[in-house]
Amino acid sequence: MEQGRSETIGIVVVAAGRGERAGASVEGPKQYRRIGGKPVIWHTLTTFLDWPRSGPIAVVIHPDDRALIEAAVADLPKRDELTIVTGGATRQASVLNGLRALRDHDIDHVMIQDGVRPFVDAELLERIARELAAGKTAVLPALPVSDTIKRADTSGVVAMTVPRKALFAAQTPQSFHYAAILEAHERAAEELAVDFTDDASIAEWAGLPVHLVEGSIDNIKLTVQRDIAMADEKLKGAALPDVRTGNGYDVHQLEPGDGVTLCGIFIPHDQRLKGHSDADVALHALTDALLATCGAGDIGDHFPPSDMQWKGAPSRIFLEHAAKIVREAGGTIMNADISLIAEAPKVGPHRQAMRETLSDILSIALDRCSVKATTNETIGFVGRREGIAAIATATVVFRGTD
Repeated sequence: MEQGRSETIGIVVVAAGRGERAGASVEGPKQYRRIGGKPVIWHTLTTFLDWPRSGPIAVVIHPDDRALIEAAVADLPKRDELTIVTGGATRQASVLNGLRALRDHDIDHVMIQDGVRPFVDAELLERIARELAAGKTAVLPALPVSDTIKRADTSGVVAMTVPRKALFAAQTPQSFHYAAILEAHERAAEELAVDFTDDASIAEWAGLPVHLVEGSIDNIKLTVQRDIAMADEKLKGAALPDVRTGNGYDVHQLEPGDGVTLCGIFIPHDQRLKGHSDADVALHALTDALLATCGAGDIGDHFPPSDMQWKGAPSRIFLEHAAKIVREAGGTIMNADISLIAEAPKVGPHRQAMRETLSDILSIALDRCSVKATTNETIGFVGRREGIAAIATATVVFRGTD
């Protein structure tokens, strides 16, 4: 499922719950409460409707909520692309109804999303889609548990502290090979009386390997009234987004060799770039640009050239690290732009592959990745073919301010 392919992913959005912990409201269950002026479910569906890889979308609702869902999605431009499905007595039964509703569609994979996770974003969806495209049968977005976990006895006294090193908090969309998860759900419905709390648990029970992928700190599930209030505050504040731009510059000397690596693409050449790692000036400059958006220093602070473990290392490691730092700080990468300054080799024939590499590393759309090249008109060290330079700019949006 690379950028530009027509293959799509089926979506099941589960919105059949009653949400008692969120309290009563004239607006109905929590998936229909308004945040930022729109129902929670509206925000969730908008993300999937706008995502280019989304295929058929089944929205699973409570039998009593037909009027509520119709009102919630009435102004969605792609409203006709939604299939409304009645849920069952449990979440597990509701998901199965949603999966069955997609049987007549030509899809290989499916994402199962909680309707009350309105801040799921395309960046997370792309990370999951890449894992599915790589052949993973089940992919679970999750975040490492950061709080200390205690186990208590029946009297409420702490019995032990649970090591958190291997603990993760599961999120959605939990994503699967469609036929495999449908079969697992059908078997569970027929063979077991127990009700699973999530779809990854059913996959585990069925013997499907579940692979973790990095989740998103913003992808929270709205559970109690305070969650809804905070989500509303966040969206109201989004009118004044915190947009930051970072710049990066790098240069490496050329020496006799067999080729250069630029933007992760090896180009045969009669010279090579001299450096401790693979000397990819483009990715080094972009790494610095990303780190600049959240005041996280520069590439040398994180990967000092004196550290031998980075000798000959591919520079995508550095860029992936910078992107992770940005995401953990609450940022969403919006655009990456690189200008290469070199007399040779020719960059033009490799520009598309370079952009696709940036899109893959940063988990952003291809049209948000730009690579340009120019010569130095035979002036200076670049003009004398003694080195190659790169200038990079990154645009990141952080949480809005009041």
